[in-house]
Amino acid sequence: MNRLIVSPSPHIHSGDSVKKSMYGVIIALMPALAASLWYFGLGALIVTLTAIAACMFFEFVIQKYLLKTTTSITDGSAAVTGLLLAFNLPSNLPIGIIIVGAAVAIGIGKMSFGGLGKNPFNPALVGRVFLLISFPVQMTSWPLPIVSASSYLDASTGATPLSMLREGLAMGKTAPEIMSQFPSYIDFLVGNRGGSAGEMAGIALVLGLAFMLYRKIITWHIPVAVLGSIYIFTGILNLSNPLEFAPPIFHLLTGGVLLGAIYMATDYASSPMSKNGMLLYGVGIGVITVLIRVYGAYPEGISFAILIMNAFTPLIDKYIKPKRFGEQVAKQ
Repeated sequence: MNRLIVSPSPHIHSGDSVKKSMYGVIIALMPALAASLWYFGLGALIVTLTAIAACMFFEFVIQKYLLKTTTSITDGSAAVTGLLLAFNLPSNLPIGIIIVGAAVAIGIGKMSFGGLGKNPFNPALVGRVFLLISFPVQMTSWPLPIVSASSYLDASTGATPLSMLREGLAMGKTAPEIMSQFPSYIDFLVGNRGGSAGEMAGIALVLGLAFMLYRKIITWHIPVAVLGSIYIFTGILNLSNPLEFAPPIFHLLTGGVLLGAIYMATDYASSPMSKNGMLLYGVGIGVITVLIRVYGAYPEGISFAILIMNAFTPLIDKYIKPKRFGEQVAKQ
């Protein structure tokens, strides 16, 4: 007698896995890591290795001794969290503060919700924002890029272009006058500016984006929606008052916009599932980022914007979802 065996979905497997995706993200981040090592030398190396090791350590300890579940530090997710956390930190940050950030990122941002795939917020950003609020002085002392630098804690620091723009406007200067003191946009692309280790070279981040799109690790929807909305919103402001508001290209190439739009906002667990939901989510991040940059208390707003929209992801998934396979729309 022939038997009909019915099994639950999925019936077709693409061959993708968490491990494959996470190590793909790590590969995509290698150009940015190389740029950070080139510009910040020993400092970037210490911060990166400390953040990765601490994130993997805390995930292992929490899973093995608190949750008493199978450890998963080899799947690459903890390493990705550590790498992204390091990319959001100054390259002269003391090791103790880095470890605190890793503990918050893994312990609170990830494992307190059940681990990988269950976290509503991007863990690396949870750690970064916690450190920014708890250690504002250390988290806003940005080392200046020095090719092949070998210093660490004694690195020379300076203001970022976003901070200089805000301070200059507060002193009564015009945006074009302030921006005339900055390097060219080409310099911003290759890393000639102050900032965190991972946001230095925009071209390196774009290379990583191209790799992830080619490998289908992410789709274009979120990065394009974030960058496009920031460009349009800041473009409108600049056209309305060019003496007060910087051009849109300046906003795209400064701060952590590229890092956030490409690598942080696209986190699988904390971003919407549908394509339309991703677009709405990305536009929300872009608009909130500009509002914080222009009118808020911080010169940079991408981290807060992503976390705010992370909180709206369940609502977006509830009301914006693809039509079920086989569903027919009733005729009116």
